[in-house]
Amino acid sequence: MGRRGAVGAGRALRPALPPRGGGGGVVDSHAHLDSCDAPATELVAEAAAAGVERIVTIGVGRASSERAVGLAERHPEVWATAGVHPNDADGWSDVDLTWLRELAAHPRVVAIGECGLDFYRDHARPEAQRRAFAAQIGLAREVGLPLVIHTRDAARETLEMLAAEAGDHPVILHCFSLPEHLDEVVERGYWMSFAGPVTFPKSVELHRAAARAPADRLLVETDSPYLAPVPRRGRPNRPANVAHTLRFIADLRRVTEGELDELTTANAARVFGW
Repeated sequence: MGRRGAVGAGRALRPALPPRGGGGGVVDSHAHLDSCDAPATELVAEAAAAGVERIVTIGVGRASSERAVGLAERHPEVWATAGVHPNDADGWSDVDLTWLRELAAHPRVVAIGECGLDFYRDHARPEAQRRAFAAQIGLAREVGLPLVIHTRDAARETLEMLAAEAGDHPVILHCFSLPEHLDEVVERGYWMSFAGPVTFPKSVELHRAAARAPADRLLVETDSPYLAPVPRRGRPNRPANVAHTLRFIADLRRVTEGELDELTTANAARVFGW
C-alpha cells in the first residue's frame, strides 16, 4: 500500500478540530475552493459557522492540485487531493505522473483525483482519458491513497476499469450519479459521496440510492462552486451548503441530522486517513 499503509490510518499532523455540539463536525468531502467566488478564508469561516469543520479541496490538473495543497497548508480545516480530470487528459504524459507522485507525498494530500472518464463532453479523446485514468489508478495503489472518481456518460466503462485495475483499493464515487448500478457499487465496497443533485425534487432514483446506501460507505459533498443543493439551487455553491444536503439525506434515511453528521464524519476520517 505504499507509504500510508492501510487507507484510514490516522496521522497526527495537527491537533484534531474540536467537535461541534450534537455532531462530529460535517465534512465537505469534495469542493473546488480555488474556483469559488470568494476567498478561501471567507469560505472556510462561513463553513465553520454552519458546522462544517473539514473541507477536501480537489485537484483537476497540475496548477489546481498545487493550489489545493497551498490552501491545505494555510488552513488546518482544509485537505487536498491531486489529480488530472478526464476533460484535461489529452495532454497526459509521464511528466504528469512525476508531479502527481511528488504531490501525493505531501502530508496534506489525502487522495488521488478527481480522475475518471467523461464522454459527455469532447474535451479529451477517450483513449487519452483511459490512459490518464489507468495511470492514476496505478499511482493511487502505489502510494496508498484512495481514488476520487468522476464519471459522466461513461458509467459502464468506468466501473469496468475500476474492477480490472483498482481491485479492492478504496474508491470514492464523487457526486454519486450511478443509482442504476447501486447494487454493484455496494458489492464492491465503494464510497458514495452525495452532492446537491440528491436534493432536487425530480432526482427520485438518487433519493432511493441515498436511502439505501450502506451506512459505512456514505459521504456528503458540495462540489462547490457547482451543483448547489435546494434551497440554494441556481446560485454559486459554497462548502457551507453541505449542511443542506446532510439534512436532506438524514430525512431520507429517517435518522437525525446529528446522527448522520457523526456517521459521515467518521466515514470521511476512515477513507481519507486523517
